[in-house]
Order: sequence, then structure tokens, then C-alpha cells
Amino acid sequence: MRMVESLVRRFGTILNHIAAITILNTTQGLLSDEKEKLFVTLQSIADSVITTDTIGRISFMNKKAEEITGWSAKEASGQPLSNIFCIINSKTGEAYEIPLEKVLKTGMTVSLGNNVTLIAKNGRKKIIAADSFAPIKNKSGKIIGVVLVFKDIIEKELMDKEFIKMKKLESLGLLAGGIAHDFNNLLTAILGNIGLAMAYLPPEHKTYRRLRESEKASLKARDLVNQLLTFSKGGEPVKKILSIATVIKETVNLALIGSNIKCEIFIPDDIWNVLIDEGQIGQVIHNLLLNACQAMPSGGTIKVMCENTFIEKKAVLPIPIGKYVKISVQDEGIGISQENLSKIFDPYYTTKLKGTGLGLSIAYSIIKKHGGYITVDSIIGKGTTFVFYLLASKKAAESIKETKDSKVKKLSDKKKLLVMDDDDMILDFVKEVLSGAGYYVECSKNGGQAVELYKEAISAGDPFDLVVLDFTIPGGMGGKETINRLLKITPGVKAIVSSGYSADPIMTEYKKYGFSSVLIKPYKVDDLLRTVEIVIMSG
Repeated sequence: MRMVESLVRRFGTILNHIAAITILNTTQGLLSDEKEKLFVTLQSIADSVITTDTIGRISFMNKKAEEITGWSAKEASGQPLSNIFCIINSKTGEAYEIPLEKVLKTGMTVSLGNNVTLIAKNGRKKIIAADSFAPIKNKSGKIIGVVLVFKDIIEKELMDKEFIKMKKLESLGLLAGGIAHDFNNLLTAILGNIGLAMAYLPPEHKTYRRLRESEKASLKARDLVNQLLTFSKGGEPVKKILSIATVIKETVNLALIGSNIKCEIFIPDDIWNVLIDEGQIGQVIHNLLLNACQAMPSGGTIKVMCENTFIEKKAVLPIPIGKYVKISVQDEGIGISQENLSKIFDPYYTTKLKGTGLGLSIAYSIIKKHGGYITVDSIIGKGTTFVFYLLASKKAAESIKETKDSKVKKLSDKKKLLVMDDDDMILDFVKEVLSGAGYYVECSKNGGQAVELYKEAISAGDPFDLVVLDFTIPGGMGGKETINRLLKITPGVKAIVSSGYSADPIMTEYKKYGFSSVLIKPYKVDDLLRTVEIVIMSG
């Protein structure tokens, strides 16, 4: 009996030990889980975190702290905080005293405030905001270390500046979009009537020469409106996969004709293709080359360089991670002062006697709309380097098909045209031009009237061979709705859409909506005749 009792007591003791071990293992498991959750949380947050023990030796660093300081957590572990977190006053350059002792003695949270610069492992200086030095306490309230939380504010400042720039450009875009429709209508009428007047005069006539100068001035006004539209939604890029090498070489050849500037181009054979609007990116490169030429009035060399690059998450650039082609345009000019450097992308800002101050603003807006980024670095007396990034593609470049004037044939019989526009001056000019070219022309001022005229012509057995539709009709049916109705009547209707401003994709993807071609206002007499003839002769 006693033996049994002894065995029971021993078994009970064993059970108690097993229970205790189970509880201990469970507790350790829970603590391990909590530690893992804490580690993951600290690694995930956007701020930099460093913790130390009670004598200031580093016990933990998260990834963000590694990125900013340049030290890995493994390298920093066990080192004094002052070795890794080396800070100075941004204004005076004097060393800051790290308030570890104060935190450990008082148990208070201490902030360093503003004007703090961190010197990273590689010697690079970074402006930071040191939010707090706070005590770490255990359950009994005893201080067992210090936690430091800080952030790199250069990235935030960069984002703030980008936001301000975009707001300025958006405001200009709203203005441009608002005036573009009416202004381009006026320019279309002006250019058209000038073209008609010139057609009635011999080229040697004195008045002809004056009209030619007026036409040139009108075309400059058109170019200015188009530059303004680049800031607006109406200037959205029509992207294709193209060879950046081809675009650069063609633009350089055109931009530097007759100048005293030499250009050296460095493009590797394996450079990626890019997804771009060829005309707009060509304009960016042209504007940067022009800027470089103006910075070197006595001549010099421009270097244009390309390289494949991958933007990683840690890069301080306001663009998504991914593959990009990096293009640099470097000159040997007079340089730009730091005071002016932050303003050069602002609309109408210029330090030159000539020019509109729109060139670099346009470049900035175009690159932004392409999902890229443009930046600048300059040293007075040594030169300026512009760098911009474009989304890369490993797909083959698309071939560009061109329509040559030689393919346009004269018509053997009279064709019937319907022209819809809300502007009387445009209707008058278009009717005279097309009638003079041998077409029979009817006009309408809105979509509803155009559809009725179209139906009547079919009923009379004399249908229209082509319709020209203005995209925007204030207060009435515009080109988009009109073409939908006409397609229901005649699925194969030949139609041209015309507009001076539109953010709608119909202007860049017109074939998807049933149009055969597009006519951008303002246009000249030759533009109108050529577009009409090509469409009528097609298919």
C-alpha cells in the first residue's frame, strides 16, 4: 500500500513537472509569436527605428534605418549609437549631442527638433526629422533601453515640390483647355481665309508676300496654343513602342542644323525600347538641346547619353519601381544658380531675354504624362545636366507608316460632302475651298441637323460621299454622337473628325469610333484638301 502511495506521489510529481513544462513551452511560444509580430511591424513601418540598451549600444535597427544610415543591422549591432547615428546641426555644422543620458535618467521622451543632418556611412549628408528618443520600460516600469524614431525628410520635400509643380501646371492646363476650342476656331478661319486670298494672287505680288507673313504669324500662334495644350488633358500622349535611339538621333540632327554646337551621342546597342509619343518626346529632347545651345553662345559640346536602369523601391524618385531608360543631356554652358534651379520648370519662368519660358515646363509636363520623371543638376561655370526617365519595354518597336502626298490622286467625278461645324466663319471658308476644288458641299451647325441632311440625301438617291464633323458643338450634338447615328444608317460611312481641343480618346483612336481620319484645328487650305482627298480615295 505504501509502495502504491509512493508511486502515486511520484507520478503526481511527474505530472506536475509535465504541466509546468507545458505551461512554460506555451508561454515561450506566445512570447516568440509576440516577438515575431513586433519584429515584422517594426520592419514594415515607414519611419526609421533604432533601439539601444541602457549603455547606448544598438540592439535593433529596421530596414528603413539601414537605408538612411547606410549601416546594416548586423554591422551596427552592439556598437555605440553615436557611431551609427552621427548627427550635426544643418545650419552651423556643429555636432549634436545625442540625449541618451537624459532619457535614461529622467524617463522622459526627448525630441531634437528641426535642422538635423545625419551623416551616413558613405559620408553623404541627409536632412532628417528626429521625432523622438523615448525610454523602453519593462512591466515593472524599469528602463531597459531607448528607442529612436526618425525619418528622411528629403523624400517628403521632393514629393511636396512635385505636388506644387503639378498644381501650377494643372491651373495652366485648365486655362489652356478653356480657350483652346474658341481660339483654334478663330485661327482656322484666319489661316483658311489667308490661304484663299493667296490662291487668288500670283506669288510675286506685294500683297501675296504680306499674306505669307500673316500666315507665318498665325502658325506661330497655333504653335503657342499647342504648347499650352501640352499642360492640359487635351495634350495626352499617343504612345507607341519605339526605339529611343532613333528618336534621339533624328531630333539631334534637326535641332542642331547650322549651329556651332557639337553633339556626342552615347547609346548602348542593347538599349531597351520605350513606350512613348514620338512627337512629344522629340519635343522634350529638342527643348533640352535648345536650352543647352543657349547656355553655350560661343559653342561647345552637348553629350546625350542613354542607359537601361531599374528603379527600386528604395530609390528617392517619385516614380513606380520598374524598368526605365535613363536619358541625360549634358552641356558645358554657364550653368544655373541654385536659386533659379528650383524654378526652371515653372510655366513662363525664364532668365533669357528671348523665349516664352515654356520649353522646360513643357518638357516636365510631357515626361510626367509618360509616367516618367525629369530632374536637373547644375554647377555655375561648368554646365548643366538634365536627366529624364522613360518607361522601358522589351517588345519590338512598331513600324511607322507614312502617307505621302504623291499617293493623292485627282478625282475624276464630283463628290458630295457634308460639313458640320458650329462656327460660321469656318463653314464659309471650308465650303469655298472645297467647292473651288470641285466638290459639292452642304453645311450644318449641329449633329441633329447633319443627321437629317444625311437621311434626306439618301432618300433622294444622292448620298454624301464624305462627312466632316466637328467634335465639340457647345449646347448641341457633337461629332461623337453624330457618327454613332450615321453608322446606324450607313455602317461604312466615310467621316473625318475635327477639333482644336479634346481630352477624349476619340481624337487619338478615331478609327475605333468609326472615323476614317482626323483634322486638327487650326488647319491650312492644303491640310483640308489633302485629308479630304486621301479619305475619299481610300477603300
